[in-house]
Amino acid sequence: MLQIQNLSVAYGNHVALQDVSLAVAPGEMLAVIGPNGAGKSTMVRAISGIQPIRSGGVLIGEQLLPVHELSAAERARLLAVVPQARELPGAFTVYETVLLGRTAYLGWMGKSQKQDRDLVAWALARTNLSGLAQRRVAELSGGEQQRVLLARALVQSAPVLLLDEPTTNLDLQHQSGLLNLVRELAVEKQLAVLVVLHDLNLAGLYCDRVALVVNGRLQAIGSPQDVLTSQNLTDTFHVPIEVIRHPAYGTPLVLPDGVAHMPHTTSFPTL
Repeated sequence: MLQIQNLSVAYGNHVALQDVSLAVAPGEMLAVIGPNGAGKSTMVRAISGIQPIRSGGVLIGEQLLPVHELSAAERARLLAVVPQARELPGAFTVYETVLLGRTAYLGWMGKSQKQDRDLVAWALARTNLSGLAQRRVAELSGGEQQRVLLARALVQSAPVLLLDEPTTNLDLQHQSGLLNLVRELAVEKQLAVLVVLHDLNLAGLYCDRVALVVNGRLQAIGSPQDVLTSQNLTDTFHVPIEVIRHPAYGTPLVLPDGVAHMPHTTSFPTL
């Protein structure tokens, strides 16, 4: 379980988040959407305990422990983060980097056990990185590094998973593969997953609920059908947006106004 209660965060005189309250249940994926600068990444940093808060609180785990009162090791056992910025040790191999996710569980000598190594092997397999295990991180593409971050988070075996724009630098195949994997793990391991997404259609397709954040405030939260509406999105992004029903999945399909009514042709107009 993840609970955010009246959370406010400020940078000096600038209030980045104001009185945000929401909860994510085990087995659920919640997408956080909103325009640039809305406070989405600030929310992830505050939930993870690395960003000081002005007021309110963040509670995690079965016992709903306050994040900001936990040690770094205690937080790492309860909450795993796939950050937006890739800050990976370029000289380390993929295997060594993913093993870093087990740091909170290692003994005082930092020696890994069979359980740790088995988890790393499992995470590498699930993220299609097994063949790159001995490659240096600096030699990887941006998309491959993104998958390394996910694998590192998975081996933490934490009940709460935060992802800040995890599909950045991924092609369509790996966007789908990553979010399908996260969706499967949320159900299989009963993870509470909060994911920041810019792609509104991915939010509607993969997530159980959507939270719309604008100017640091929670404007709407609910099912994709309730939040991803033409009115909400047009008001938020200040461009005409149309939402139709996806013909295959029945989820909201977000389109610039007019695109849904364009005739299908085999040629494009000459510019």
